Amino acid sequence: MLEIKNIYKSFGNLQVLKDISLSIEKGEIVAIVGPSGAGKTTLLQIIGTLEKPDSGSVLFNGTELIGMKDKKLSAFRNKNMGFVFQFHQLLPEFTAQENVALPALIAGTSKKAAMDKAADLLTHLGLSDRISHKPSEMSGGERQRTAIARALINDPEIIFADEPTGSLDSANRQEIQDIFVDLRDRLGQTVVMVTHDSSLAAIADHIIEMADGRIIIPPAEQEAIRENIPHIEVEESFSVVDSLDSGGDRSENLIGDSVEEIRKSID
Repeated sequence: MLEIKNIYKSFGNLQVLKDISLSIEKGEIVAIVGPSGAGKTTLLQIIGTLEKPDSGSVLFNGTELIGMKDKKLSAFRNKNMGFVFQFHQLLPEFTAQENVALPALIAGTSKKAAMDKAADLLTHLGLSDRISHKPSEMSGGERQRTAIARALINDPEIIFADEPTGSLDSANRQEIQDIFVDLRDRLGQTVVMVTHDSSLAAIADHIIEMADGRIIIPPAEQEAIRENIPHIEVEESFSVVDSLDSGGDRSENLIGDSVEEIRKSID
């Protein structure tokens, strides 16, 4: 499904990714683990087309994504990829239903169809009584489930999650973990996640461990360590929207239109 070949990335004089190559198969959960500063989030950004490498290749079902024009890439990303961030990145002035519907509206889905599907997803994730609530009126776990619903609205081929349980308590972490397992087992959903949470990493089909910008556990050896995942201390880490070279709010890049334009489409 995804083939990442010989990826290099530097920020100024700091080389953060060094010759990264890996494959991701459809219907599997992949966890990228390692200490802060290992290059995990930068790799996730590049695979998710939010960042460009200095060199290398990212093939998505045979389509080369590196070098694709921005407008075409934005449309491709909106259709094929969903994103879940550590701090949910919901737009505060929109309700849960509106936040979830946004990517579908941008993709050209009718308002009624987008809002109906958003309501269905929220209901499936146990949020039927929060559909009309704004993010400030929801708990951390409810906001994160809303973000997962938003990631699913366009039936993406793959979901990228950057520390999706990093800001949650143990009960809510377990809920998010159960959702990812259900999505894989019931729908065959592909998930690639960066995490410091060893219990979340434990649900993965494959573990990619990184250090100093390199993969230190080759894919061929991942299955051998599947049942013996080391404890990883939770540390502060960058979310996708807080990348090293962030020049603005990446959440607006994902939805592709200004908040004002989207508000007009909803009102």
